[in-house]
Amino acid sequence: MKLITVALACLLLAGMWLHDVDGRSMHVSSSNCCFNFSEKRIAPQRIRCYKHTSSTCSRRLLILKMKKGRETCVLQTAQWIKDYFKTMKPCLLM
Repeated sequence: MKLITVALACLLLAGMWLHDVDGRSMHVSSSNCCFNFSEKRIAPQRIRCYKHTSSTCSRRLLILKMKKGRETCVLQTAQWIKDYFKTMKPCLLM
């Protein structure tokens, strides 16, 4: 009986730990995917950094982190984004 109790406690703790794991390791958070994207040009001085959407997302886009904290998704093939890549830096941690 004690063995079953210990096993259940271990499973419960493991389940809680997996729930707390961030999207970079075991599961993909929906915040790493874009379902809509902006087609209008964004002023480069408003952009803090960028990151690519997850490879498991249905569309490969860029997520732009704005200086005021908002995030916007854009097509990475847009010409204005290609021009901005020369000065933009990737986000280290988001």
